[in-house]
Amino acid sequence: MGDRTIVDAKSMGSIKTKGFTLIELLIVFIIVGLLASIAIPIYRANIKKVASTEAAGILGTVLTAQKIYFAQHNTYCSDEDLLEVDLSGSKYFDNIVIVNADNNGFIAKTTGKGICQGVEVVMEYTNAAGASIIYHGF
Repeated sequence: MGDRTIVDAKSMGSIKTKGFTLIELLIVFIIVGLLASIAIPIYRANIKKVASTEAAGILGTVLTAQKIYFAQHNTYCSDEDLLEVDLSGSKYFDNIVIVNADNNGFIAKTTGKGICQGVEVVMEYTNAAGASIIYHGF
């Protein structure tokens, strides 16, 4: 923002004005728009990652339920309904699917909804290696 001198044709005097020109304002708007176009997708991806931690909690509950089932039956459960995992408080993930289960381990997954639409979180558990959680869809 600088001083600008305008010459008055009638009195041949000068009047100083302060302010921004249209070009300066346009450049500022373009820069702000470019920064927003870069920052907003990154922000949304991070929000999706944070919301996906809910799935890890759900799958941790599945792991606990599976260990209890294993202690009683000497095999892991292949029917998610028998595990009786409560998903009523879940905001972004509302289903569990047991993909595979035997006496050596199991694979369970959950898929997202809302802002986590398209996100799939998979837990693979074996007696030998323990649990690993894999996130897909970011």
